[in-house]
Amino acid sequence: MTSILLLLTVTTPVPSYQLQLLLMKRGGQIIYSGSLGPLSSGLIKYFEAIPGVPGIKEGQNPATWVLDISSNAMEYVIGVDYSEIYRNSSLNKENKSLVDELSKQTADQKDLHFPPNYWPNFEVQCLACLWKQHCSFWKNPELNVARFLNTIGISITFGIVFWQIGSRIIPVFFFLHNKKEEQDVFNMLGIAYASALFLGLVNCSTLQPIVAMEKVVFYREKASSMYSSMAYAIAQIAVEIPYMLTQVVIFSAIVYPMVGFQLTITKFLWFVLYMIMSFMDYTLYGMMVVALTPNIEIAAGLSFLIFMIWNVFSGFIVARKMMPVWWRWMYWADPAAWTVYRILFSQLGDRMEPIHVPGQQDQPLREFLEEYLGLQDDYFSLVTALHIALSTLFSIVFCIGIKYLKFQRR
Repeated sequence: MTSILLLLTVTTPVPSYQLQLLLMKRGGQIIYSGSLGPLSSGLIKYFEAIPGVPGIKEGQNPATWVLDISSNAMEYVIGVDYSEIYRNSSLNKENKSLVDELSKQTADQKDLHFPPNYWPNFEVQCLACLWKQHCSFWKNPELNVARFLNTIGISITFGIVFWQIGSRIIPVFFFLHNKKEEQDVFNMLGIAYASALFLGLVNCSTLQPIVAMEKVVFYREKASSMYSSMAYAIAQIAVEIPYMLTQVVIFSAIVYPMVGFQLTITKFLWFVLYMIMSFMDYTLYGMMVVALTPNIEIAAGLSFLIFMIWNVFSGFIVARKMMPVWWRWMYWADPAAWTVYRILFSQLGDRMEPIHVPGQQDQPLREFLEEYLGLQDDYFSLVTALHIALSTLFSIVFCIGIKYLKFQRR
């Protein structure tokens, strides 16, 4: 590569007496630094003054001649070290003196000032990164097809497995009225549990490899100062929102009527809202773990561990009131538990019909929810606030991880 640069420099159409040449041999050691002179006379004069160096032939290209005499083989033949000769030369001393002189700041000079690292403002950076992420997602049909096929497949499966279970407690047609059993409530709890966990978990697992791959591209573009880390992180979160909303709407539109939930606008919108919050928790958590870990394998393993913990303390396997007191804090720290709580209570919290509990007297459905599952109005606002706070926390940690952590090794 040095030889190519030398040829281009010496034979350039710019007058040679205006050119300054920095010439290095293999290994990066300087063997000449100075003016070429008219017709490369300065360069020729310097090397011809070294004992043993063959002179340039008449009509020979100075670039070709310099390449020949400065090769390692020629150094060995004539027994010289060009780098050592240059270090001890008057030319080197003149160059150092010139550098020292130019390095001194005069009274009328000011310190160098460079513009900000990123020429556009932050808003423009965010919009550019958002458009880039949007184009990247649309150029990845495998991801989008997998997202929506998984959503539709899971929705239809849930609808078939839990077909009209809700109508046993919330009858839609007159001929579906029957005696309400304790098991019917647990079946509704199972629907809420499955809705809260599975779709978010599958989406997180699908998205994590894409976020990890984009992070590698981000490292390269960050090094070139194309945009700030925060602009990239915000765009990465924002581009997911339309996909999450679409998936939740598809899931809710299929599952809600098939499982027999009460067909009212208010309760349907509550169901959609809770599913959006749950979906955002899982998705943002998966993105956060990718930002905090060096590779996708560790991120996937850590995500699986946390998801299993959320599964255990969601209130389905063991109700909150049946948990040991010292473990109940885990229930309140579990976003899956909040979603199960809200979906079940929004569907059944206003029902006062008696429910049959084996071995006990019949009791109102709302009272059963409070005594056995611990579901009541007092905590309804709390779990909503916890959902919002957790999603915000995951987003902030993701942005901080993208900005300050770098796992690239090269």
